[in-house]
Amino acid sequence: MKMNKTLQFALLGAGLLILPLVLQSFGNAWVRIADMALLYILLAIGLNIVVGYAGLLDLGYVAFFAVGAYMYGLLSSPHLISTFTTMASTFPDGLHMSIWLILPLAAALAGLFGMLLGAPTLKLRGDYLAIVTLGFGEIIRVFLNNLDHPVNITNGPKGLSQIDPISIFGVNLGQKLMIGDFEIASVSLYYYLFLSLVLITIMISHRLEVSRIGRAWMAIREDEIAAKAMGLNTRNLKLLAFGMGATFGGVSGAMFAGFQGFISPESFSLMESVMIVAMVVLGGLGYLPGVILGAILLSALPEVLRYVAGPLQEMTGGRLDAAILRQLLVALAMIVIMLMRPRGLWPSPEHGQSLKTK
Repeated sequence: MKMNKTLQFALLGAGLLILPLVLQSFGNAWVRIADMALLYILLAIGLNIVVGYAGLLDLGYVAFFAVGAYMYGLLSSPHLISTFTTMASTFPDGLHMSIWLILPLAAALAGLFGMLLGAPTLKLRGDYLAIVTLGFGEIIRVFLNNLDHPVNITNGPKGLSQIDPISIFGVNLGQKLMIGDFEIASVSLYYYLFLSLVLITIMISHRLEVSRIGRAWMAIREDEIAAKAMGLNTRNLKLLAFGMGATFGGVSGAMFAGFQGFISPESFSLMESVMIVAMVVLGGLGYLPGVILGAILLSALPEVLRYVAGPLQEMTGGRLDAAILRQLLVALAMIVIMLMRPRGLWPSPEHGQSLKTK
């Protein structure tokens, strides 16, 4: 049995490694879909800590995604130099900071914002908590949209452009890599970086789940009053859940900014938060394999359905907009999934099931 599992993991690892090389032969657009799926896996795993482990419904998670993205955008673009001319003498070529410096800063700042969000919501539960977190996410988006005057910090709705691509160990991921006569596209290089981050995040999340902190989070999720009566410091544990979940969101945001090369407040709308929550719930709340499956399906499905919505639009004589039709198909797929699998596509095993099988 152990050898079978080892063989399965080896085959899975080999498949993940060659996947972008196969996809790029069909076009870089397919590799970009895989890249975005990996970024959404990072976001879903981070939100799973808050919603799945601690049971705190967070509808403003995209705010931490935005904080990480703008941290990378501001520190890797000429925008701040053009705004604050006094910095030009210190950084004549503009701010082009290393990813090794920006990534911890983005994670720390997003984690700080997560705890700031958690502090005033400690006594809220259920719908009230969801409304407050939803408002927090919208506040961040509105701030990013309006911080272009009197001092132009975020460039408002125009967004930040000319963002440096990510460079790792001297390899510029924004350019293709030639190994002999074989070409590895830029999007494939980003795929390997995002895959490495996803594997690290899965390991951290799993260790948190089986740790004392993870078990305490689950106790709060099941019955907060009972957990408090047993001596758990629910206030600090909730703040830790918000902070840890937000940290993963900040890392994913920084990767998104370097990958896209352009960010604007429109990328961090409420719909993004709703989709991330849907990934966690549809996949399997609180169960890592289910969360990953939900993130892959809901991030890739809208892109794949582009190839379905186009022919359907032509069949109707162009009366239906392809984008609206695509969203309709996604919504129908989500409804069918929830009706057929109310606990998620890959729910966590029932408590005691392993004992019954024995």
